[in-house]
Amino acid sequence: MPQLFSDPEALAEDIVRDVGTNLVVGLPLGLGKANHIVNALYARAAADRSIRLTFFSALTLEKPHPSNWLERRFIAPVIDRLFGGYPDLAYATALHKGELPPNIEVVEFFFLAGKWLRVPYAQQHYISANYTHAASYVLARGLNVVTQLVAKRVVNGETRYSLSCNTDTTLDILRARNQGRAAFKLIGQVNSELPFMPGPGDLPESEFSAVLDSPATDFPLFAPPAEPVSDTKYAIGLHAASLVRDGGTLQIGIGQVSDALAQGLVVRHRDSAQFRSLMKRLAPHAEPRENGPFEKGLYGVSEMLFEAFLGLIEAGILKREAEDGAILHGAFFLGPKAFYRALREMPPEQISRIRMMPVSFTNALYGDEEAKRRARINARFVNNAMMATLMGAAVSDGLEDGQVISGVGGQYNFVAQAFALDGARSVLTLEAARWVGRRAHSNIRWSYGHQTIPRHLRDVFVSEYGVADVRGKSDAETIAAMLSIADSRFQAELVRAAKEAGKLPKEFAIPAAHRENFPERIVAALKPAREAGLLPSFPFGSDFTETEQRLIPALQLLQAVQRAPLQLPGLLWEGFSRKPDAADQECLARLGLDRPADMKERFYRALISAALGRSR
Repeated sequence: MPQLFSDPEALAEDIVRDVGTNLVVGLPLGLGKANHIVNALYARAAADRSIRLTFFSALTLEKPHPSNWLERRFIAPVIDRLFGGYPDLAYATALHKGELPPNIEVVEFFFLAGKWLRVPYAQQHYISANYTHAASYVLARGLNVVTQLVAKRVVNGETRYSLSCNTDTTLDILRARNQGRAAFKLIGQVNSELPFMPGPGDLPESEFSAVLDSPATDFPLFAPPAEPVSDTKYAIGLHAASLVRDGGTLQIGIGQVSDALAQGLVVRHRDSAQFRSLMKRLAPHAEPRENGPFEKGLYGVSEMLFEAFLGLIEAGILKREAEDGAILHGAFFLGPKAFYRALREMPPEQISRIRMMPVSFTNALYGDEEAKRRARINARFVNNAMMATLMGAAVSDGLEDGQVISGVGGQYNFVAQAFALDGARSVLTLEAARWVGRRAHSNIRWSYGHQTIPRHLRDVFVSEYGVADVRGKSDAETIAAMLSIADSRFQAELVRAAKEAGKLPKEFAIPAAHRENFPERIVAALKPAREAGLLPSFPFGSDFTETEQRLIPALQLLQAVQRAPLQLPGLLWEGFSRKPDAADQECLARLGLDRPADMKERFYRALISAALGRSR
């Protein structure tokens, strides 16, 4: 039976005494980190340089930090409300300050997007890995301790612990231990907010060497609020929703595009005529491939679970069962507080249909392959890319100078499955353009000095302007298809580069139907559906208050105005001229601008007031 602790320092001392001074500690990706144990081990090693401590991890979660005066006014209360009790990870703080002790090493295979850009230590100690390979890499490094946040339950007098949010790599390395291929100690930290999830991550206490269980070390789960879905992201999600077959299989990543895709599926299921009308406005030149309701329903298999999946279950879309009776298999989860609460409060007969599995199950076909093939029919694996080339390579994890933005994660795994399964497709989504400072740049490039998915695995790309199906196409056909979903501000330059390289005929011209790919067209196409409530900013709820939800579009408008500063005087004059109504007054009070104390506050009050008026 595990030894029970209420003091993390005492537990850390016990680990050092039992394992030795060379500690190789595995930390689950994201939510499942046992923060108090991790911090106690860090403090113990920082105080005793004879200890060699290596943390092997991924997706270190950190509270957001506002970058300017106005952002601080808006986000500081949100941080206090949603993250106030979340204990910071000491190693992350030290890394940002450049103060990591020389006897402590931190190695990660996936970053929180953009968080460690231009941080030399993090960049130098990053390991590029497919998610399915991470377990073998950490085992090869001599893993001897695993610390994990767990849920606790007593059944018929027997204590059981659930790996809950992170069965991903832990179950795979536990299998290696059971087979005699590894020797490590599994240490748990009980958290009262973690849902107790069914599946192979429901473990007897005998699997654990020690458990930290105390009210003093209980803490609120990291709960990032859902972000509002923009018009661009909705357009991308709707196009992707038109590719999903009834009776098929669905995998999606986290973010606004995935929320938009799920909401698009809900609209399609509830009112197919409305969906077809919406798609006709969005893409007048093309008919959606799939547009009917989900009579057979979908089966979900995704490394990450998040709130949109519960929305699909509630809508009656995710309902097709695999052979074990599950309608949804996942490997880890992360989401807002309402998502965790929904899982905790879900009736047993419902939550039994959601099963947490090892990442080797969700992300690969090997291991009971025939059963997986029978379940994963007509699969659509939908994931995000940052950029793509005209010849169909995808850039999803890093920059051409070697700087890592996030990581490969499971993207290659799902692309490989798409080519291995009958009827399956890999769908990579991206915005056609992005802003860098005051200038727009194309995310569809002629070439780029880094690739995540090579062009020989090109399949389906989706931007806000449509779908490029490039599987099995020639280079010239692929380039033409990619040009059709590129932003029209950059099409001429891209055509010229392709022709100069001899990859397009000299007489090639982009069809007229694809030469109007401008952001304004997307906004106009979606406006009726927005006004009808079909495409809400927060389709699956929000931890932002109603006042904060009204403020967000105004703050986004101000951010856009910064890219066109000549608009600023007009906005300022408009703000000084208009009288805010009661709802606007609530928004101004939320920012502490209802009674401005100086010229700076008067200036911002006027800008916010004008932006509130324009963003309605």
